Amino acid sequence: MNTKIWKVDKYVDNLENNPQVVDAAHFLQENEVVALPTETVYGLGGNAESDEAVEKIFASKGRPSDNPLIIHIGDKKQLNAFVANIPDKAEILMERFWPGPLTIIFNKKPGVLSEKATAGLNTVAVRMPDHPVALALLQVCQLPIAAPSANSSGKPSPTNAQHVIEDLNGKIAGVLDGGSTGVGVESTVLDCTEEIPIILRPGGVTKEQLEAVVGEVQLDAALLDEASKPKAPGMKYQHYAPNAPLYLVNGSQSFLQSLIEEKQKEGLTVGVLATEESVESYKCDVAIACGKRAELETVATALYETLRAFNQEKVDIIFSEMFPNTGVGHAIMNRLQKAAGNKIINE
Repeated sequence: MNTKIWKVDKYVDNLENNPQVVDAAHFLQENEVVALPTETVYGLGGNAESDEAVEKIFASKGRPSDNPLIIHIGDKKQLNAFVANIPDKAEILMERFWPGPLTIIFNKKPGVLSEKATAGLNTVAVRMPDHPVALALLQVCQLPIAAPSANSSGKPSPTNAQHVIEDLNGKIAGVLDGGSTGVGVESTVLDCTEEIPIILRPGGVTKEQLEAVVGEVQLDAALLDEASKPKAPGMKYQHYAPNAPLYLVNGSQSFLQSLIEEKQKEGLTVGVLATEESVESYKCDVAIACGKRAELETVATALYETLRAFNQEKVDIIFSEMFPNTGVGHAIMNRLQKAAGNKIINE
């Protein structure tokens, strides 16, 4: 398959009439799979009403089919077609955070969306992306678009079109190149089917931000329960992993340095994921700075790019610093723990 590349400047006006966007929308209407930019990561989009399109998403990613997909819309009115009801708190959250990196889980209407898109669940995860190219595409095609991250399953999510091409060239119909993404980690997934909303996946909107709008919000205790059936993406399987084994180090810089030296004595090429404040203190083979510890949003933005960078360096093992489990740090640690397969070395 020849993968078509459409390049679009996200800063120009009237994107709905851009020939590249219109052509990409036509591919979606024909049940082809197209990668599209969002403010979090690139998504791999297909018509959520079509089994054929959803099957192409799973096949191209190599993704297990029991993991549900997020449905992307360009207009809140589209919810009426496939959502059974919109709770008051969900309405408030949509008003505040849509478009944006917040996915809300609703009870779904039967018989509208592909059962393959929702993994046979009675619920559906929906968001409205805050990216002008994505919104234009969604508004032109007038379809609910299922879109997991546009990478090979288990690998770091793509934050620019080149990452998508590296993973999926020849496997999908096209890539709508709208430049680099902004937030860097995927959306927060919030279950609004209960009285108290529950975060199933931390992401670009923090627990603190949500609670400031609707009061109490709980964290799902089963985030890492691999035996449970997922209600949202990111709840099962190892994700985001670089090629080399990744270990999170819960300890001092001197302790991490001792781990580096131990592995170097074994003849291994050692990489370290650190922040700008500490990266130069490590004596290792490859040290890559991933944002600033004092500004965790920069770590979130650079995380997947950094994990992919280690693949180019051909390291044998990677050690990573850890981050506070609050605010956006919660999302960062969630992704790092999945990338490491929960391998943590304590001092």
